[in-house]
Order: sequence, then C-alpha cells, then structure tokens
Amino acid sequence: MAWTTGRVLRDRNARLYLGGVLVSGFGDSAMSLAAGVWIKARTGSDALAGIVGAGMWLALLLGPVLGGVADRTDRRRLLVAVNLALAVVMAAVALGRLWVLFAGLALVGVGAVLSGAAAAALLPAAVPQGLRGDFNGLVRSVTEGMKLVAPPVGAALFTVLGGPAVALLNAGTFVAAALAFGLLRVNARPAARTPGDAGTARESPLRLLRRDRALRALVPAAAAAMVASSLSSSATFAVLDKGLHRSPAFAGVLTPAQGLGSVACGLLAGTLLRRLGERGFAALGLALFAAGVAARVAPWTGVVVAGGVLIGLGLPAPLIAAVTAVQRAVPGRALGRAAATADTLMFAPTGPALLLGGAAVALLDYRVQTVAAAVLGGLAGALLLRHRRRWAGAEGAAQPLVPEEVDGAGLAQHAPAVGVVEEVGQPPGEAAGERQVRPRHQDEPAVGGRRRVRRQAQRGQQRREHQAGLRLAEEREDPGEPGRGGQQHDG
Repeated sequence: MAWTTGRVLRDRNARLYLGGVLVSGFGDSAMSLAAGVWIKARTGSDALAGIVGAGMWLALLLGPVLGGVADRTDRRRLLVAVNLALAVVMAAVALGRLWVLFAGLALVGVGAVLSGAAAAALLPAAVPQGLRGDFNGLVRSVTEGMKLVAPPVGAALFTVLGGPAVALLNAGTFVAAALAFGLLRVNARPAARTPGDAGTARESPLRLLRRDRALRALVPAAAAAMVASSLSSSATFAVLDKGLHRSPAFAGVLTPAQGLGSVACGLLAGTLLRRLGERGFAALGLALFAAGVAARVAPWTGVVVAGGVLIGLGLPAPLIAAVTAVQRAVPGRALGRAAATADTLMFAPTGPALLLGGAAVALLDYRVQTVAAAVLGGLAGALLLRHRRRWAGAEGAAQPLVPEEVDGAGLAQHAPAVGVVEEVGQPPGEAAGERQVRPRHQDEPAVGGRRRVRRQAQRGQQRREHQAGLRLAEEREDPGEPGRGGQQHDG
C-alpha cells in the first residue's frame, strides 16, 4: 500500500490533481455547514436552513447533459474556467444578499457536476492505468478527510468574522484549484475521431454503461449503498436518543469515527482492487457496511461507535470500484457524460431516500429502517458475488499487473505485463500441450484465478488424453480401414 501510494504522490500530474481536489473540497465542506448557519441567522427559518443543499442535489439530475459538455471541449481548460467562474460566484455571495446566496449555491452545484465530469474524463490522460485504483482511493480519502477538518474551521470562521469571510475563503480555494488544474501536463482534448467513434458519439450514456458486465452490476450496487446509507443516517438522532440515551451532541463522536474509516478505505483501495477485483472489493465493502449499520441497533455505545468505523470502511468501496470501472470500460471520447451519468445514478437517489428515512423515523421504530438498510446493503453485496467467478473478457481489456510508468507529460508507458500461463487446446499444425501467456484480467483474483486456470488446463489435458486413447483403441480394432491412421495391406 505504501509503495503504490508513494508512486501516486511522486507523479507530478497526480499531485496537482489531488491538490486541486483537496483545496476545492476544503472550501466546499467549510461552506456547506456555514451556509445553513448563515441562512438560519439571517431568516430564523429552520426550513430554509434545511433545504440549503437542495440546489446542489438538483444539479445531479443534469449530469448526462453537463457530462456531454466535457466530452466536446478541452477538459483542462474547462476545469480551470469552471473553478474561476465559481470563485466569482462565491465573491458575489460574500455580498450577503439572501437570494444571491441561494442562487450561488445552486450554481456551485452545477459547477461541481460539470467539473466532476471534466475531471473524470481528464483522469486517464493524467494518471497511469495501473495507479487509477490507488488514485481514486486517495481522492476519496482526501474528500472524506476534508469533511472532518473543514466544517469546524468554517464554523469558527463564521463565528469570528461572519458568513462573507467563509464565502471568500471558498472563492480562494476555487482559485487555487484552477491554478492546480491549469498546471497539469496532459493532452486534455478528446482524441481524434476514428471511423468506430461515430456509433459511440451517438450512444446514450446509459447504453455506454450497460456495455460492460461489471458496470451493470457495480453502478446499481453503489446506488443501493447510498440509499441504504441515507436510510441509516436519517435515523442517527433516534439512535442517540432512544437507543443510547445520549444527547444529540454525541453525533460529534459518531461522525469522526465514520470519517476515519472512510479515509482508511481510500488508502487501502488500490491494493484491495488488485487483489479482489472491482466486484470483489465492492462486495467486501458492502458486507462491512451492512455489519456496521446492523451494529447501530445495539444499545451499547462502543458497539455503535465501532459500527460507525465499519460503515466508513465499507461505504466508499462500491463507489471507488464503480468509478474505476467507468474509467476502464468507457472510451475516452464519451467518458465525461458516462462518468456524470454514473454519478447521477449513484447519488441522485439519496434525496428521496432521505425523505423516506425521515418519514420512517416519525412513523416506525428506528430499528426497523436500520435493519432494512443493513439488509439492503448486504443483499447488494451478495448479488455482486453471485457471478463474480464468471469474469469474462467482455468486462474490459486485460490490465497488466505491473503499474505503468509515466513520463512528465502524463503519457503512459506500459511496463511488461505479468501474465498467467495457461495450457490451450491443440489447433491444427501445433503440438499438443503448447502453452501461452495471457495478461491477467483486472477483475480476476490473483490467487484464485491462477488456481482456476490450472484446474482448467488439467481438465483439458485429461480430455485430450482420453480422446487419444479412444483413437488408439479404434486403430487397433480396425487397422486397415482408411482414415483411421492404419496402414493399407495388399491382397
């Protein structure tokens, strides 16, 4: 883990990319808390303070459209332009007018979806293929880490200097992110069209995602995980009140526990993806998540806190696996809209799920929806494992085990592929038992896959030996019949 993380951090493009994600994530997380407090202080309305994030959620529904913009433009320039535009928006929010605040947050939501699509489409040119799982995990770690650090900073800044200061801080982080993305050394324009690109350009994003067998399983599994998380999190204060008999302030203990688990998951993601494959890693995460949610039913504080750590460890796994699979399976010219559509499918259901969870808390015992969330997460993981052994070449091109080397311009230079030796059948004109090397598939477990190949080779050898024995027996029974391989005798 330390080796691959070090390789990611030594790559110039990866460092700049992570730096842009870090600073913009810090500003967004600080502003997300301060905005609600600011609106509450200005209006005294709990309802207005509660819907402050509605505009950002609605922007998710525009993912397929905004992703298409990223596929038709220079992705790096688009990232720079969007972040600079959002800096101007937040500077206007600092003026303190209420309608500007709501409009500004809605525009930030649109900008987040657009920049997310551009960043996803730019990633293959910036980060080598062998390190993308590690990189996606680090992005998740950075994002979750900022959610732990930035809100207290934003709240303290709001208390001392007021809401405009937090808005200006967010504007400054957008400028810093634009600078980091602008320094990337990549070919950020979509690849030149080829005759085969015409069909891809006309295909809908949903069809692009349905092409890949792994994606057809991973994206719904990640969406189920987010729905289950929303159902579980909406019962948090009921868990504290009725289950643990503690004050709402104890949520300040549960949230960091889950955040630390999420940071650890991101750091382990690359290693686990290589060992377990995309679906195996996602299934493991869903199992941990289901166990953590089920622990919230217990009346003991230690068990509930440990459950929060398990939720943090498990929940990011299907998201990281799905994002990595999208980057692997979708052609570069269509990657922006495919990535944005995948984000819409995974995250948009959280809004209705939160509303459903809030209604369930009011009408039912909190343990009912908590158990339902655990069952949903566990079922999604079980369905992923159902066909995991039947991996196929259709799920993506073979990926070398040795990570790629990258030059300063971000152009991948493949290291020699580590292959799996398997015995193949005897085609005409080739000797029996000839062996060939094929690259190991990304979704094939390193150990189990090799054992399976050996078993298949042994069974193939046994079949060939059996067929050879049958032919020999037939020749002995009728040595003079033409076509049996025996000699012809003169009368």
